[in-house]
Parts: sequence; C-alpha cells; structure tokens
Amino acid sequence: MLLCLDVGNTQIHGGVFEGERLRCQFRKSTHPTDSADELGIFFTAVLRENGVDPRAVRRTAICSVVPAALHALRGACSKYFGREPFVLQAGVKTGLKVRYRNPHEVGADRIAGAVAAMLRHPGKDLLVVDCGTATTLDVVTAAADYLGGVILPGVGVSAAALAGHTAKLPRVEIARPEAALGRTTIESIQSGLFHGHIGAIRHILEALRREAFPHVQPRIIGTGGFARMFEGEGLFDEIVPELVLWGLRHAEAMNREEPAPAGPRAGA
Repeated sequence: MLLCLDVGNTQIHGGVFEGERLRCQFRKSTHPTDSADELGIFFTAVLRENGVDPRAVRRTAICSVVPAALHALRGACSKYFGREPFVLQAGVKTGLKVRYRNPHEVGADRIAGAVAAMLRHPGKDLLVVDCGTATTLDVVTAAADYLGGVILPGVGVSAAALAGHTAKLPRVEIARPEAALGRTTIESIQSGLFHGHIGAIRHILEALRREAFPHVQPRIIGTGGFARMFEGEGLFDEIVPELVLWGLRHAEAMNREEPAPAGPRAGA
C-alpha cells in the first residue's frame, strides 16, 4: 500500500492506495511544529480507525507547500513506515512539461493536480481549479504542457482577512448562503464570500480560456476542500476532491522506475 500526503497551509489531506483503489482518506490540521512522533502516531492511529493496517503501508509520498513541516514528515514516514518517502519537488519525473518561467516556483500541489487531470483526460485541454487555502487556477494543454495560471486568496483566507482587518465584522462560518441578499451582517459576509468567489473564478476561467484555448472549450476540473460548496453553479465540468492524491500516486510510481498507474479515467 501507498500512503500519500498532500500538505497544505491549512490541512494535510491523506489517502491510502491499494493498487488502483483509494482505500481511505483523512484530513488533519497542518501544524508545522508537530514532531515526527506526533505525526507518526496520528498517521498510524487514523489508518487503524479506517480499517488499514499501518504495517501494510510499504511506501509513502508527500507533496507539500509548507517547507517547515517537511523535515518532521520525512522523519515520521521513515520511522513509522520503514522507508524514506518520495517527495514531489522540482527535478522529479511527472510526465508534465512545466513552461513556467521559473519551474521551481510552482507549488507541488499544483503540479500533482495538473498531472492527475492530464491522466484523467488524456489528450484534452484542461483548466484545473483548486479551492483551498488559496484558490489556484492552472492551465494544462492537450500536449501535457503546464503553462501556468492564477492564484488568489481562498474563501477561508478572505473571511479571516475581513474579520482581522475590520473593527466590527465578525469571523463567520464558511457556508453557502440561502440567498444573495443578506439580512444580517453574518449573512451579508457569507453572501459576499460565496458570490464574490464565484464571480472571480468565472471571470478568470473565461480569461484563461480566451488566452490559452481560443478555439476549443477546455475541460474544467474542480478540486480542493471548498470545491463542493460551488457545486451546481456551472463553474466546473466535474469535481474530483482527491485529484492531488491521484497525481502524487502517479508521480511516485514514475520515479520508482516502474510502469506508472493510469489512475481513474473520467466516468470510472
């Protein structure tokens, strides 16, 4: 079995693969000061709670946008699962041609999501929208070129900034509002976060489509912790919450010099 860890600024999203099956998933708040033992004990406990024997995990893989957490994560994987983890970073094989001016700047999670999208829809032009701590929009061509994209503050960051930089506006629950017209301060903030983000994503998607794919309609894939909140708004052709985990799995296999698994095709 393979344990994959997508380490974001807010959460660690983990998943265990058994062959081509994603056996279980879990989430944990990201704390860069956690020790290797604290992480290792959590991982083994959460796997047991999900019906997976930690001793069956033979390999681990990490993509992280939190450099301060990486040392302890490496230590946890080595100590509790018996092998140094694969880390998705610049220089490893992914099957993706990164056309960023400085490829080292691209977040590992963005690469993993792009890789999984490419495998899910081979030979298709793609736009990948990851709604997490930051909301990222990435452009992947049918020829497997990663062209770049857009980064904007995520819904949670926007809510925290509003509460932290105003005297009277409260921190609110991130939730889909029942109506655009808010009749309380909390409803008004929730409406602004929700509808403002929809407007931003829709506008950016259209701008990227015009610039990158003027003659075709790309497939748009949503992922990330907040993507489901926008379901039914016509932003995405499909939502795949575990997209980054699938891309990380594929990259780990490629770098073991073994035939890389294809991952699930659309509709599988």
